[in-house]
Amino acid sequence: MTNKRQNIIEKTARQGEAHTLSFGLGLLFFIAVLVSLIAISWWLVKHFVGQESSPVTAIVISGEMPYSQRSDIINAIAPVNMGNFFQVDVNEVQRYVLTLPWVYSVAVRKQWPNEVKIYVVDQNPVAVWNGNFLINQLGQVFQADIGRVKHYLPSFFGPEGSELLALKNYRDFNELLAFISLTIDELVLSERFSWQLTLDDGVTLNLGREERVERIQRFMDVYPLIKAQLKAKIIAEKQQNQAVDYIDLRYDTGLAVGWKKLDKISQNKLLKNNDNNQRNQRHQLRV
Repeated sequence: MTNKRQNIIEKTARQGEAHTLSFGLGLLFFIAVLVSLIAISWWLVKHFVGQESSPVTAIVISGEMPYSQRSDIINAIAPVNMGNFFQVDVNEVQRYVLTLPWVYSVAVRKQWPNEVKIYVVDQNPVAVWNGNFLINQLGQVFQADIGRVKHYLPSFFGPEGSELLALKNYRDFNELLAFISLTIDELVLSERFSWQLTLDDGVTLNLGREERVERIQRFMDVYPLIKAQLKAKIIAEKQQNQAVDYIDLRYDTGLAVGWKKLDKISQNKLLKNNDNNQRNQRHQLRV
């Protein structure tokens, strides 16, 4: 009986020791996991706090920019605080870029962790307006450095607020004049909305205020006859320095022609224009 009780006591003792050991190991594991979680959390907090205060180190500028330059945009956004990536206001960046004279539209976005992307679309100038301004393809007036435009632009003159009307009529008139290989160099709209065109061969057309399309069509019908008459006159009188100065179409049925004498430079320009027009006509016939 005594031996049996002794065995029970020893078994109970062993079970207690095993339970204590298991509890100790579990506690150690729990402590290890807790310490690991605290360490990871501390590292993550430190990392993200550091990232939050990190500056913008890359500004990527792209888009359709034949006139604006990267330096223009960098200088425009200089007042923006780029010292904290998360605090950079893309709307503020956009507002500053839109102040540039050649910029038509701009989109700005941030790319984590340290980059700002700016996409710029420049104005598309189609004409010079009143000498100092420009008109875009929508008939909107803006002011910018004309010296950055490397291609030819026609000149428009007119009252304030008539820009879109001038552009629309320019396109309509040019579409007609293309049939005789001529284009408009200068368009003038007076305060009384009377129209005057100067063509690329130096001839000025006075159209008046009414029936402008009909008057251009009348000019297109008679201009080949006028040039033939002028050519015959030059051959007969041997005067190479004569040319058509203006054609006044402000009549119900007829027109008036003014003549001018050309200097040597103007003669060469006129001959060059005539040669180009003849080549264009031959090309159109072949097509």
